[in-house]
Amino acid sequence: MAEGEGIPTSAQIDSRDYSWAFWPVVPLYPYSKRRTIRKEIVKDTIWTFDQLQGIFYVVVPIRMTVIKLEPEGLLVYAPVAPTPECIRLVKELVAEHGEVKYILLTTVSGIEHKVFVGPFARSFPEAQVLVAPQQWSFPVNLPLSWLGFPTKRTSVLPFDSSNTPLADQFDWAILGPLDLGLGRFAEVALFHRRSRTLMLTDSIVSIPENPPAIVQLDSYPLLFHAKDSALETVADTHENRRKGWQRIALFAMYFTPSVLEVPPWSEVLANAGEAPERSRKAYFGLYPFKWKKHWERSFEALRGGGRLFVAPILQTLILNRAPRETLDWVDKVASWDFEKIVPCHFDGAIDSRPREFRQAFSFLEKHSPVNSLPEDDFKLLRQIDAGLNKTGLVPPAKDKV
Repeated sequence: MAEGEGIPTSAQIDSRDYSWAFWPVVPLYPYSKRRTIRKEIVKDTIWTFDQLQGIFYVVVPIRMTVIKLEPEGLLVYAPVAPTPECIRLVKELVAEHGEVKYILLTTVSGIEHKVFVGPFARSFPEAQVLVAPQQWSFPVNLPLSWLGFPTKRTSVLPFDSSNTPLADQFDWAILGPLDLGLGRFAEVALFHRRSRTLMLTDSIVSIPENPPAIVQLDSYPLLFHAKDSALETVADTHENRRKGWQRIALFAMYFTPSVLEVPPWSEVLANAGEAPERSRKAYFGLYPFKWKKHWERSFEALRGGGRLFVAPILQTLILNRAPRETLDWVDKVASWDFEKIVPCHFDGAIDSRPREFRQAFSFLEKHSPVNSLPEDDFKLLRQIDAGLNKTGLVPPAKDKV
């Protein structure tokens, strides 16, 4: 639905409108039913389409961006699930601004982005599909045509944007692909010059204090994580929704933040037997979490007042494998005069300039200030990094620049 429309009641919802039949390929919540919210970011020029994804009710937005081309037509950056609702919302823009001419796959390994491209392209048979170079898939490296990409309309996005039909409207820079041993990581930063807007995929996030609109369409995940124990029943209030969202953000960024304890399974099972809700939806009463006192301080340190930062998993497991290459890409992106950033996750349109973007990557530099994120929260990610290094399957982290 377009933002600003009233939220339909359950009696008004036709579940077929939100159907995503290929959910078993990437079985993430909410599985076969995905709502969509469209929001206009720049008047008559840029729109975002938010959906939801997660595991164990750790739900975060996943976002597609649609940009109006000159003199007419649309470009789609990082498609989301092409449900009937989503396609209808896109076609409303098509009716006003022209056909979808380009569809961009902006990563090489992000299956949660890649899985949507082929089905999305089938809804717009005239669109050219442009993909980041050196695509791969796991556990079997399959040709893109086997993943549903239209063979005759799919081509690799060139590293140099100057000799393309889009050169008069866009700049782009491709990070990597970075060799991670088991696979590769890449990201396409896309700059729309007329609106001075930068589109990014996974490299940058900003955490809102309150749950985004797409997360609030179904309060159950928020209230599930607002509980302090399996024995508690949580009322659906603004405060509890915010509490659940802030804990979800900590989960999503750190997996196990320092302010979270996992109680003994004997205690978890005993509490499950006494839980007021023991349905399948409630994981049969299992709630293996215990939050420490003042856990909110960890969230405030993470959010940092809404600043830009690089997700901890990228800091500790990916970008530190190629600090020089990453910073070269960052410097190129920071040379563009943007005033707004639209990433694919968490906060949507972020008012930000190149200086703030550049500062977010200072963790790769020797003489940068101390990492603004609490080191204690990185404990699990550091352990994963050490384990990967022992296997020799991934290259070790390189020295800071």
